[in-house]
Amino acid sequence: MPVAIITGASKGLGRALAGALAARGWDLVLDARGAAALEEAAEAAAGHGVRVTALAGDVTDAGHRAELVAAARKLGGVDLLVSNASALGAEPLVRLAELPLEGLRRALEVNVVAALGLVQEALPLLRESPAGAVLTVSSDAAVEAYGTWGGYGASKAALDRLAAVLGVEEPGLRVWAVDPGDMATDLYAAAVPDDDGARPAPESVVPAFLRLLDERPAGGRRTAGDLAEGR
Repeated sequence: MPVAIITGASKGLGRALAGALAARGWDLVLDARGAAALEEAAEAAAGHGVRVTALAGDVTDAGHRAELVAAARKLGGVDLLVSNASALGAEPLVRLAELPLEGLRRALEVNVVAALGLVQEALPLLRESPAGAVLTVSSDAAVEAYGTWGGYGASKAALDRLAAVLGVEEPGLRVWAVDPGDMATDLYAAAVPDDDGARPAPESVVPAFLRLLDERPAGGRRTAGDLAEGR
């Protein structure tokens, strides 16, 4: 069975992707800070008859990252690492003039530093996999200048650059950064609580992520919309 580590897997896109991979026979190591929600997600995934290890913790903790990789090793290795855990930097989002610097540091630590730290921890196992892949969850805020999204967007832009360089440095792996587009998630609700517009469910973009795993195109930045349209 292939093995995936998914961070931020208790809700939203992380949970949806975990369920889809479990339905395909993937064993999983799931991470999130909220233990109760994570356990629910793990139980749902395990209902597909696969092995699921749920480890609640903070991805900025090096010890927790080591535990995630150790759990994957017990399942057989790491074939896919999904960096989905994210921090906004401020809830709700604010203009850069008011952005707390500690909030920006938190966004960078979660979205960039921890993501790289987990890649470093998992690299030996990823290199051993015949289909090793790293998938980082990006955002359109990484490439578009939206008011109040500056800190979060800067962290995702930095993550995009790390993914691009990792793909060059590790040619034996597939490294993709994927912008899923707007989704109805708790993260978005926390970012813009006054926005009650309809948005697609995270499950609607999962097929785009699965297409990458099926077709294994060259690494790079993709959008879920382009993948869905066959570009």
